Amino acid sequence: MENNEIVYEYKPFLRVYKDGRKERILVKKCIPPSMEDPKTGVSSKDVIITPEVGVSSRIYLPKFTKQQKQINKRFPLLLYFHGGAFCVHSPSSPLYHNYISSLVAEANVVVLSVGFRLVPEHHLPVAYDDSWEAIVWVLSHSTGHGSESWLNNYVDFNRVFMGGDSAGANISHNMAMRLAGTHHQMQVSLIGFQFYGVVLIHPYFWDEKPIGSEEKDMYKKIKMDKLWPNICPSSTGYDDLLINPYKDPNLSSLGCKKVLVCVAEKDLFRDRGWLYFETLRNSEWNGVVEIVESQGEDHVFHLLKPDSEKAMKMKESVISFLNHQQQIPSRI
Repeated sequence: MENNEIVYEYKPFLRVYKDGRKERILVKKCIPPSMEDPKTGVSSKDVIITPEVGVSSRIYLPKFTKQQKQINKRFPLLLYFHGGAFCVHSPSSPLYHNYISSLVAEANVVVLSVGFRLVPEHHLPVAYDDSWEAIVWVLSHSTGHGSESWLNNYVDFNRVFMGGDSAGANISHNMAMRLAGTHHQMQVSLIGFQFYGVVLIHPYFWDEKPIGSEEKDMYKKIKMDKLWPNICPSSTGYDDLLINPYKDPNLSSLGCKKVLVCVAEKDLFRDRGWLYFETLRNSEWNGVVEIVESQGEDHVFHLLKPDSEKAMKMKESVISFLNHQQQIPSRI
């Protein structure tokens, strides 16, 4: 007999019952891909990367001009990992499909929006492993002989980025670290490939010891403390480098040239983003890290209010970063 007493709830993502059952709260909605989005002109299609588990990712192409087709123009590639506390959303979720479509149209980049299996059916580290499989699959196209023509024909593999928001930013950092540590072990050719940068939007990093503004709302802090053990029960706790990168002695080995960290003033994770920025900047890492703070805004506001002035300014900062432009403002 099921015990329906709730012992932990993290809305709108996860609910845990006394008998041990875990339930995803938010119902997943989907938007199908389109060969030409009527609003942006962006093309998208879904691809199965690992047939054994059936997880799909979505590829986006910017709208082509005749001149671009004639000169065989290639675009930077952004591997994007969605947020949702590892529990909800997918590349086909309206929040992410719409955001990625607008980003592709304005930044003129190719995006692979990575799909991965979710908690509670698949606890971490499954999402990390699925994300890694997607990276390996993408890199198999760097010589132009992969299975997906859009990657073969339209991507400049000398300009590859990773990025994501919240849990997806967490994945982005961890995949960047794994890539840096396994170059020599890769079973694919890295000729013509350069991993250039990482975009971390409102990253989900954590520790039990409160910092900064976390001490002002200990109710939220204590609630957040309980999330990681529920989504990654095999973890060693908050000493785990997957959730606490500040303790990583190899942080300076991050294998890219640039990092952009985006934080929001009212976000519970704000100070974690700043700590990541300061820790990386003060390490021996041979790169450039920048940070942008959105004043008066909360967690993933850019997805919830995409047409707001602050959301558009933050997107402009991301676009500038992807296009190697300088002078990204630190306050917006």
